[in-house]
Amino acid sequence: MIELTLTSSTYLTIGAAALATYSLRLGGLMLASKLPQSGRFKKFMDALPGTILLSLIVPGMVEAGIIGGIAAGCTAICAYKTKNAFVSMLIGVLIVALYRRF
Repeated sequence: MIELTLTSSTYLTIGAAALATYSLRLGGLMLASKLPQSGRFKKFMDALPGTILLSLIVPGMVEAGIIGGIAAGCTAICAYKTKNAFVSMLIGVLIVALYRRF
């Protein structure tokens, strides 16, 4: 059995990670007011969340194979029709889970 112990270096590492994370968030908020609010940069920034989402979804979809594509398609259709992200993701997860179960 593995015994886990919390040492001062563990707490220091967690604290440093939290400090770095919140510093980046605060820096982003402070920098946002200085960025251009129109033009090509705004178009780029508006497209960024979608591209990040795709970079997270596509590898898992490809790994799941044809059922991953079917689940992604059903999820996209559900999201378009219902405008509800939670229900859409739930549909996709259920399709893959049911396929794996049966």
